[in-house]
Amino acid sequence: MDCQPDHEHEVYIWLKNNQHCLLCDEITDASPALCNLCEIELPWLIDHCEVCALPLPMNDLVCGQCQKSPPAFTRVLAPWTYSFPVDSLISRFKHQGRWPLGHLLANLLGQYLQDRFETTELLHPDCLLPVPMAGKRLRQRGYNQACMLARWLSKDLNVPVDEHLLLRPHETVAQQELDAKTRKRNLRNAFTLAPDTQVQGQHLALVDDVLTTGATAHSLARLLMQAGARQVDVYCLARTPKPGT
Repeated sequence: MDCQPDHEHEVYIWLKNNQHCLLCDEITDASPALCNLCEIELPWLIDHCEVCALPLPMNDLVCGQCQKSPPAFTRVLAPWTYSFPVDSLISRFKHQGRWPLGHLLANLLGQYLQDRFETTELLHPDCLLPVPMAGKRLRQRGYNQACMLARWLSKDLNVPVDEHLLLRPHETVAQQELDAKTRKRNLRNAFTLAPDTQVQGQHLALVDDVLTTGATAHSLARLLMQAGARQVDVYCLARTPKPGT
């Protein structure tokens, strides 16, 4: 059962007006619909771990956790820290169905990624894979925000998306309700690959809204690497800082 919304008209008509900034409501000709001042004031992630994107005091470093227990994914690419107003925008998109806000953030993420591809040695992935949602939760919410982000990114980056390769057949407790250690236990055997999946030698990118501990991304990346993937990256809107910082 496909619970993803038919959102083309509502989302695109709103965004194509481009008359007012979606944050401050000032008139703007910018596309996406975000004025220059609001874009500058977003919580851009500058100094961070080169692997998991954890905010750090300096750049070009690898955090202690990634040195101690390297994750299965190669790197996390995220433009922002999970703080105001990005946290509010993501929450409204994710829990209140404010799809234009999600589309705005996805467009900005696409611009960020395209800039990284053009100015660094990073390569486009072969395919985008949204983090799957269990069936019960998908039916309750009505849509998977990671799938919607992946669809928009697919168009912006001209990279195909596969929404059915990764499966989450088992219901688990929502990750945001758990601490880091419990998150890892909660995800044991939570994911699987679709039957006859072929990922041998592919460079894949997981797509999600927020990366907190990285447990979900690590679990999925490990599954893909064990199936023969060459590399797994993670593309998300925001990275949470270390608790207490």
